[in-house]
Amino acid sequence: MKTYAISLLFLLFLISGRAQGDKTEPITIKNQGTFAIGGSIKKSEGTFDPIAHGVFNPTNQSTQGQTLHGDHATVLYQIPTEPRNLPLVFWHGYGQSMRTWQTTPDGREGFQSIFLRKGFPVYLLDQPRRGLSGQSLEPKMLEARTEDQLWFGIFRMGKGTNFYSNIQFSKDPEALNQFFRRSTPDTGPLDINLNIDAVSNLFNKIGDAVLVTHSHSGGQGWGTVLKTDHIKGIVAYEPGSNFIFPEGKAPEEISYVGGILKAREVPMEDFQKLTKIPIVIYYGDYIPEKKVENPGQEQWRAALLMARKWTKAVNEAGGDVTLVVLPEIGIKGNTHFPMSDLNNQEIAQLMYNWLEEKGLN
Repeated sequence: MKTYAISLLFLLFLISGRAQGDKTEPITIKNQGTFAIGGSIKKSEGTFDPIAHGVFNPTNQSTQGQTLHGDHATVLYQIPTEPRNLPLVFWHGYGQSMRTWQTTPDGREGFQSIFLRKGFPVYLLDQPRRGLSGQSLEPKMLEARTEDQLWFGIFRMGKGTNFYSNIQFSKDPEALNQFFRRSTPDTGPLDINLNIDAVSNLFNKIGDAVLVTHSHSGGQGWGTVLKTDHIKGIVAYEPGSNFIFPEGKAPEEISYVGGILKAREVPMEDFQKLTKIPIVIYYGDYIPEKKVENPGQEQWRAALLMARKWTKAVNEAGGDVTLVVLPEIGIKGNTHFPMSDLNNQEIAQLMYNWLEEKGLN
């Protein structure tokens, strides 16, 4: 009887482990690593003298004849043992880094692991002058500004220090602590063209892949399509700016509390490149349809309105853009970071289903 009880407990343990799903299984990686992509080299005039200039002195050191490598992007990649054909390239949003995609603030698996388990090679990047790509070739004064509550509102988590009701974010104080500690500043002036060049170089290096953007990288993603033919699809989470329209066909600017959202114009020949690939856009919850007093919500009302105009323009030109507002399909409570919210497995499955539907898997 004692042996039977131990065996039964062991069987229940195995069943329980399997019932928890993929997280109980190891992720097997065939190849992984990091590299820099893009960037340039700054050089000082003169000739380097290893005797006169070879001693490090941070307060008084000649840079004569020396160089500085910088303004590159940093890429972390992982290739599973049985990879799918098209990799996923993940690009973070404003004030963020590749950590957006790695692990959720409350410690669960992020999109990096979720899609590795589904067999996709993944490439995570830190754009130039951010995070692991912090070596800027242009100076910038960094400020230690107390802005946590500002971003708490802009990222639509709540007002001040109070969460919205039914929020898909952990109420554990440590989760919020971890979330705020993901922010990282630009170490040089923000340069959209520099970022686009680096990411287009990445696609030219690795070949055909799907681009996954978040927030500020959304508009930069449209611009990257104009620079490389290797982007075969885009998944955009809450793009907020730099929507591209044909010359002479941009909609009127959209005013909101705290600012104005303007569209960008490009030649029709360039705009047509956006019609050649499937694109899906996802927006979360707490975005009003009409003007409100809360600036944290207002800018997303403007972004969603512009996204609707952009979707219509691309589709009317022969494109394939799907715009999904999660509450409209019954998925409620998502913040500006649906890829790391409590229901990120459900959000990932939506993305996977779209990739499969478009033959991008």
